Amino acid sequence: MNIPFLELSRISPELKKRLERKFSELLNQGVFSGGKEVERFESQLQDLLGTRFAIPCANGTDALELALRALGVGPGDEVVVPAMTWVSTAEAVVWVGAKPVFWDTDEQGLLRSDWEKAVTERTKAVIPVHLYGKMQQMNELIQKANTYRLFVIEDAAQAFGAHQQRKAAGTWADVGCLSFYPTKNLGALGEAGMCLTQDERLARKIRLLSTHGQPIRDQHELIGRNSRIDTLQAGFLVEMLAEFEANQNIRKRIAQDYIQGLTGIPELILPEGMLEEDHNAHLFVVRTEKRDELQDFLAKNGIGTAIHYPQIIPSMKPFRIEGDFVNAQLLADQSLSLPLNPYLSQEESEYIVKKVRQFFG
Repeated sequence: MNIPFLELSRISPELKKRLERKFSELLNQGVFSGGKEVERFESQLQDLLGTRFAIPCANGTDALELALRALGVGPGDEVVVPAMTWVSTAEAVVWVGAKPVFWDTDEQGLLRSDWEKAVTERTKAVIPVHLYGKMQQMNELIQKANTYRLFVIEDAAQAFGAHQQRKAAGTWADVGCLSFYPTKNLGALGEAGMCLTQDERLARKIRLLSTHGQPIRDQHELIGRNSRIDTLQAGFLVEMLAEFEANQNIRKRIAQDYIQGLTGIPELILPEGMLEEDHNAHLFVVRTEKRDELQDFLAKNGIGTAIHYPQIIPSMKPFRIEGDFVNAQLLADQSLSLPLNPYLSQEESEYIVKKVRQFFG
């Protein structure tokens, strides 16, 4: 077999036709910025996620930066950030002039529960990351943040569709940030992101910041930037959204097959809570001390895998700092992501289980 980690060209012929039709419609209309497609996408996301305001932007990294700017985080401020995350979480903090203060994760990659030990008189915000699609325990985190009078920015880039206590990922914090990068559970055909908030004042400021500070053309109220979503991407995402629930069911089924097939291997640590509602089954990340050997073996047997992520942020050149990041480093050294996407067949997932078991004897 030849099983790629993710092959986006595998989308169904029916969806391809709808996307082609949408492109043709917008091409004929000549509307490529703003318009009804963007309004429709906003409205559908508000309804689906139960959020008061959903402000689309150019990408998930921009969403984080817009959230920080809207909350007034800037030079002289500190922001608590997990040591294991995609680099955007830390980049956005630096771009607004603040300092990321890294803290270790638990063994699942979520910000360790004693993160308040990182708080100083300069700390202004904390950014929990729902890594691999598993949500941080938000009630506890928000209560603690309130105690220290900190803003909370939810990095839900990998957790679209996950819920805790019937509240969607991204709707718990002062601002929640989403990414619609093509590899996400809800992915565009390019770059796109979104900020979620329940605060009308924040929503207005984020929207202004993303459109050159102008409520209407040529009227500028503050220094903003251009981070608008393309009309095409909004239209494509509306079409993709129609497939989301069915795709999620497939992801959960594959995750269940992996768990059933791989349980009982002493040298392999499986992810926790994959089948719960607070996990959207974005990535199936296993841990083993033989990670590199397993990856090589699977590759020789036609199975693509990925490492999320091979370096913790504090060890990267632009952010390098010493600290106690034991769990995050273990994830970097031992984690391997198996294929998990709605285009994977039953035969392929069974083959993957078979080959992983074969590797461990």
